[in-house]
Amino acid sequence: MERKHMSALALYQTLSSDSPPPKKASLLVSHKKKRKNGVSKISTLKTQSKPNKKKTGKKVIKSAQKEESLMETTEMQEDPGSGDAEDLHVFLSGLAEVNNSRERASRLFQWLISPVPAKSFFRETWEKKPVYVKRNNPNYYKGLFSTAEFDRILRQEDVQYGVNLDVTSYTDGTRKTHNPPGRALPFTVWDFYENGCSLRMLNPQAFSSTVWNVLSILQEHFGSMAGANIYLTPPGTQGFAPHYDDIEAFVVQLEGKKHWRVYNPRTADEVLPVFSSPNFDQAEIGKPIMEVLLEAGDLLYFPRGFIHQGECLPDTHSLHITISSYQKNSWGDLLQKVVPAAMEIAMEEDVEFRRGLPLDYLTYMGVQNSDKDDPRRKKFFSQIECLMTKLANYAPVDAAVDQKARDFLHDCLPPLLTSEELASSVKGAPTRWEQGRATDVGSQITTQTRVRLLRAGFARLCSDGEEVQLYYTTDNSRVFHKEELKSLEIKTEHIDAMELLIQTYPKFLTVGSFPCDSAEDRIALAELLFEKGIIHTAEPL
Repeated sequence: MERKHMSALALYQTLSSDSPPPKKASLLVSHKKKRKNGVSKISTLKTQSKPNKKKTGKKVIKSAQKEESLMETTEMQEDPGSGDAEDLHVFLSGLAEVNNSRERASRLFQWLISPVPAKSFFRETWEKKPVYVKRNNPNYYKGLFSTAEFDRILRQEDVQYGVNLDVTSYTDGTRKTHNPPGRALPFTVWDFYENGCSLRMLNPQAFSSTVWNVLSILQEHFGSMAGANIYLTPPGTQGFAPHYDDIEAFVVQLEGKKHWRVYNPRTADEVLPVFSSPNFDQAEIGKPIMEVLLEAGDLLYFPRGFIHQGECLPDTHSLHITISSYQKNSWGDLLQKVVPAAMEIAMEEDVEFRRGLPLDYLTYMGVQNSDKDDPRRKKFFSQIECLMTKLANYAPVDAAVDQKARDFLHDCLPPLLTSEELASSVKGAPTRWEQGRATDVGSQITTQTRVRLLRAGFARLCSDGEEVQLYYTTDNSRVFHKEELKSLEIKTEHIDAMELLIQTYPKFLTVGSFPCDSAEDRIALAELLFEKGIIHTAEPL
């Protein structure tokens, strides 16, 4: 698996470009309860990407800990008779009948890691250790993706080298990328493959409706972007050097076989890393804690920070999809938004943060004075500690979470609608041109119409202290960040009704039950939300 998914690269480029920073945000509750001096607020928030630096002199994880990790690594053996899963398309069709999108996401994740119970997975395994699921059922993931689908995409879609496809090799300890410029056509791509190169499709959800559907459902379970890469490796080759990633990885074997080796993080600093690693030499990574042969239908999960490498056997190719999540979704990532905002508020509201530094602090503080035994240093650190403690009182946590949520909504894939959702939403409305005139025009929403959000987690109310915006993902692109995140302003008289729709999902509500001042307001809100694809009706209009 490559260090950086395309989504990660695009995210890095976005954050380190000259694009304007996100708008200030404050608690939604500020429209109902305001602070003494006006509105709670959060400052302009920036996420800084720093290059990888090789660390030296760090404490190495003890061998006893490595042995413990090895013992904790679990191989799940499913009864050969119990793994006869139905075709994935049949499974997804049945999943579409589930009335609650949260439950739909939960069931799909359970299917992905079955027979490992999801609750015990998140309690005992998630972010802690690798797990290998041996199913003895080559058809378990059938229908998710195939080499035939890979070939179809090359023939019918505009696949660009370096954007949608990488051609790689790893020979004699050296990793190389062989991308020519321009469009990737089958004539050249399959020639690379026949000459021992691995092929990596970076954003298959842009070309495969099935991958799009699976990821758009799973992202609601994770509460974080779900991404994917496809890897096709020729027999007897290895496409990538040993490395670790900054994402939680689910390696789903679709065709053929691949031999995997997984290694513990080398140091405590590399546990759950913020960035992916460079390529490692074999001598740098020690002995593997897990060696498995992944066959079609099998699954391998490993947390970010676990070094891994995979190579094909001489007698068969390998096709796998790596489903990933939880990139830049840590407490630290949230605090990077909270702390600068808290500092701005504290500076405005607390004189202690505005008092001047000691006149002579440069004479005893700083690296050049760090070895001095000076009582003034102790007093200085004590004051810093006091201010840091007070800083928590000014932390606009809810507002920062809303900023994190907006980032997530921007990352999200749009939902792939079920047939029922399509028929009862604006995208399935019967309005059309027929016999020289437009027919079935108008939404026909009344106070008796029953409506609800299209999906549970795809819309969110946020405020900047002056107006309330509803952010939503239905107009997102299948290509990462191709479109800006869409939002619409919610009038003050509509806020309570919007909150009710969000909080009562998956129940349908009559438009007449909206807590608005008049029937006209209720219908106006419902028509606006319906036209934007944010709600759908209990029965087709």
